[in-house]
Amino acid sequence: MKKNENAFTGLEAAIVLIAFVVVAAVFSYVMLGAGFFTAQEAQSVVHTGMGQAASSIEVLGDVYGFNNTDSSGIDNITFTIALTSGNTPMDIARMRVTLATPTARNILELAGTTGKVSNVPRGNWSVTNIYDEVNTGDLVLDPNEKFQITVRPPLSNVIPADTRFTITMQPEVGAMTTVVRTTPADMKAVNILR
Repeated sequence: MKKNENAFTGLEAAIVLIAFVVVAAVFSYVMLGAGFFTAQEAQSVVHTGMGQAASSIEVLGDVYGFNNTDSSGIDNITFTIALTSGNTPMDIARMRVTLATPTARNILELAGTTGKVSNVPRGNWSVTNIYDEVNTGDLVLDPNEKFQITVRPPLSNVIPADTRFTITMQPEVGAMTTVVRTTPADMKAVNILR
């Protein structure tokens, strides 16, 4: 008796073809799932980055250094800050301010709103003036609002003539802002720092 194995070979081929289709479907489902997960993570990163970039501050105008007669260098630094174009309100009270000179690095404490440059204690920073107040009595920097910031180094870190220094402002959320200036060689009572 003669055996006909043609039908058996065709059945085998159909089973193998179906197995390949099922494996390909499972693999494509896994790849699509991974792609969707990656796209969601990328979207989350973009939204977080946009939020942080929109929540940053900038220095407006000149930076002034005051040389009082009782010290041998700059002991008050004053400048004005405002929000960047993102216009997301920022709580300045939670901002970390650091003053670095070639000889020392000091983390300064917030003295609140002192009202006058002369009222800022040494080793502190303060909001000494608020322009275009939206909400009185708070330290939240709102759109179209400007704060005058005064930084007063500790007595041990008064900035002498011809010295480069850095003031770093790190808000709770948002980009860090750095002010790098050099004191003039010939200091006067009021100096524009470049």
